[in-house]
Amino acid sequence: MRPSWRLSNARGVRANVVAKGSRKLRPALDRDFQPLGVRAEPDQIFSAQGANSFRPILYGFTLVELLVVITIIGILIALLLPAVQSAREAARRTQCANNLKQIGLAWLTHEQAHGFLPGGGWGATWVGDPDRGAGIRQPGGWIYHILPYLEQTALHQLGAGQSAAVKKQMAARVIATPLAMFNCPTRRRSMTYPMYPTHKNADYTNVAARTDYAACAGDASWSEPYTPEPNSLEEGDNPNFAWCTENGVYICAQYTGVCYERSQRTVSEIKDGTSNTYMVGEKYLNPDHYATGRDPSDDWAMYSGHQDDQHRVTHPNARPKQDQPGLQDRISFGSAHPAGFQAVFCDGSVRMISFSIDQELHRRLGHIKDQLPASPP
Repeated sequence: MRPSWRLSNARGVRANVVAKGSRKLRPALDRDFQPLGVRAEPDQIFSAQGANSFRPILYGFTLVELLVVITIIGILIALLLPAVQSAREAARRTQCANNLKQIGLAWLTHEQAHGFLPGGGWGATWVGDPDRGAGIRQPGGWIYHILPYLEQTALHQLGAGQSAAVKKQMAARVIATPLAMFNCPTRRRSMTYPMYPTHKNADYTNVAARTDYAACAGDASWSEPYTPEPNSLEEGDNPNFAWCTENGVYICAQYTGVCYERSQRTVSEIKDGTSNTYMVGEKYLNPDHYATGRDPSDDWAMYSGHQDDQHRVTHPNARPKQDQPGLQDRISFGSAHPAGFQAVFCDGSVRMISFSIDQELHRRLGHIKDQLPASPP
């Protein structure tokens, strides 16, 4: 709608005939109509209705101006978004390092309490038993061993003193209990994930807690031995049971790291120096299976015994790498971080290890006593 005013109503301004281009009426119009936000021009005073009406100029944004503003906003967002993402990743990386710090301190506290570092347990098909202490009689792996030193004593003791049937029920509850400190926030949330296999000393559950951290088993060629495991606690306690044996050969001798099947390493055994030896680091994982439970190195409960779900090696073929869709790797350290993976060393310090680390240096850092020079970058 076109606004119009009669000149006779504007504070007594009266005009009968004003020629086009005349400047006599301009001061009065500017004075009388400026409060309305409208500026009248002399050549706009007259219309088809005569001298008593006029059409003001309406001001606003043009389409070009709007497009320019939108473009500038888009450029600013594009410039700020990488900075925001970088800040978020830095926060997640810090939380991941804090997780490893807590894990490392729990390992060292375990060593002080029992005289040896947490052991690897009996194998993938076994989980922890609250009545079997720590060491070679404990079927659960290193994560189960350190629960009491992470303020998780209640979880560790769930089912203690109960019948075998009740303990199996409680073990299933432990399996399905995630702990935030065992998941890197850059990779995935701390929650239960699908599980398909069954543990021998636990009732079946179709979900399980998973870990993004693995103990260093040394510079062996495989991260787990794949040898027969006992079918019962009694068989496992039998001194004649052939642990970690293949064709009559004890193959766990290849594990030169801090943890493996039924291990009882001590800090004094780490001849290369605690500050030069990996304890626990981030493990490589195929992003396609972060949440599926279908990756063969991420398919059992994190509380189980020695297996590649929570053990990795520094063999020359096990180069650390960033998570890559479509690539399966069951033996290497790695992470979802863009620059490298984080590891806690045997002195409790946490460091970022570049994916481009010299592979021989990486191998030496995994070996506890090859006594070769190995200084972390």
